[in-house]
Amino acid sequence: MGKDCSFRSEDHYFRYRAAAIIIENGCVLMAGNEASDYYYSVGGGVHLGETAEEAVVREVLEETGIRYEIERLAFIHECFFDGDGSATGLHCHEVAFYFLMKPRGSQELNSNSICAEGKEFMYWIPLDKLEKYKTFPVFFAEKLQNIPMYVEHIVTVERES
Repeated sequence: MGKDCSFRSEDHYFRYRAAAIIIENGCVLMAGNEASDYYYSVGGGVHLGETAEEAVVREVLEETGIRYEIERLAFIHECFFDGDGSATGLHCHEVAFYFLMKPRGSQELNSNSICAEGKEFMYWIPLDKLEKYKTFPVFFAEKLQNIPMYVEHIVTVERES
């Protein structure tokens, strides 16, 4: 397993991430785990020497058990937030590339994923009800309703302080 492109400096943490937007039958695939009260995009850290495209295909396979193909890059997201779980107490800065994946026509998965917070679970959430769920990134509820044909750069600050 490769080493993620991330580093910690005192009470700050930076991470380079690649994530997937997987939409099937009007639902988006989100992940959750035993320790968190929210859902998050499928994806993970880009390894040193790995492209974002390679990372998203690897992460999706690891988390879903299915090899999805990339359709195109949709969003570049810079997010500033207060960490939780393994990053509790840290001021986090994440740069994430969100790739729209080609639909397969099936919501069937073969997931058996583990993350730092425990077992991961996959959830198909209807796009038209996404705003009713606590999901990250927060822009998904609005932007996935009408994904632009160009790559959009989004910056969010989700810190409480």
